[in-house]
Amino acid sequence: MVLTVLYLSIGFALLIFGADLLVRGASSLAKRFNVPEIVIGLTIVAFGTSTPEMIVNIIAALKGAADISFGNIIGSNNFNILIILGISSLIFPLEAKSNTAWKEVPFALLSAVVLLFLVNDRWLNIDSVNILTRWDGIILLILFSMFLVYVFKLMSSDFTNDSDTKIYRLFTTIGFIIVGLAGLILGGNFVVKNAVVIAQQIGISERIIGLTIVAAGTSLPELATSVVAAIKKHPDIALGNVVGSNIFNILLILGITAIINPTSYQTAFNQDLYLMIFSTVLLFVLLFVPKKHKLDRYEGAIFLLMFVAYAVFFLK
Repeated sequence: MVLTVLYLSIGFALLIFGADLLVRGASSLAKRFNVPEIVIGLTIVAFGTSTPEMIVNIIAALKGAADISFGNIIGSNNFNILIILGISSLIFPLEAKSNTAWKEVPFALLSAVVLLFLVNDRWLNIDSVNILTRWDGIILLILFSMFLVYVFKLMSSDFTNDSDTKIYRLFTTIGFIIVGLAGLILGGNFVVKNAVVIAQQIGISERIIGLTIVAAGTSLPELATSVVAAIKKHPDIALGNVVGSNIFNILLILGITAIINPTSYQTAFNQDLYLMIFSTVLLFVLLFVPKKHKLDRYEGAIFLLMFVAYAVFFLK
């Protein structure tokens, strides 16, 4: 038990260390090449922190574990919005400095809605089977390509990065990003494995473990990165990381999953998808409808309470 707790502590230390290096490297990269921080958050940071989801889904696709494929992505996306943005905005209100953010959040919403219709084949034909086919996977990857074109245009647009971020040498910056991502992935694995062991030893059921520790496990890199970004007052990285990860998870990871192995879909996941869609709409409303471009602490608390209420309902 003592050794397990030690490994758990090492995992959290690696998460914090990796997140700190990743945020330093990402913000330095944005400053060096004069691109918006949200672009770095939407691409390098989002893809890096989505690596655990990618690995889990590829393995699940090869083994034909459909529920793991969908549960991993949908659960992680809900965790990203409600828990990660909730905690991050409680630490430091997240102000979307870039005016382009109002486009990324609707794109995340579009991704969720498209997924909802692609997997519910029986809505159109009651005799059909709900499945994410290879053609569906191609549609998701085409949408992902459109997202990349949009991000490339953002990088090419006129922009002046006037933040006071320290610029490191290019070799150091890249090293920070690579080592940071490695620390996040390794730390996340340490935390999940040892947290499951501790939970089993104190008598928590496997069902509860799966719905809590394991489901949140692949989102630990996003959590650590966004929290550190909030502490260091890089809100666009914190926001871009979550929104970008959700887009990557649906369009890229589920797209690849479907192409590797067409994946059957259980309608029980619809309630989770509805939560994802509702949460994304709420994020857009809270950020942009009042034109304040800011997620305040009380709004972060709303997200956290929503997740708690959903967990209590789901775990009945």
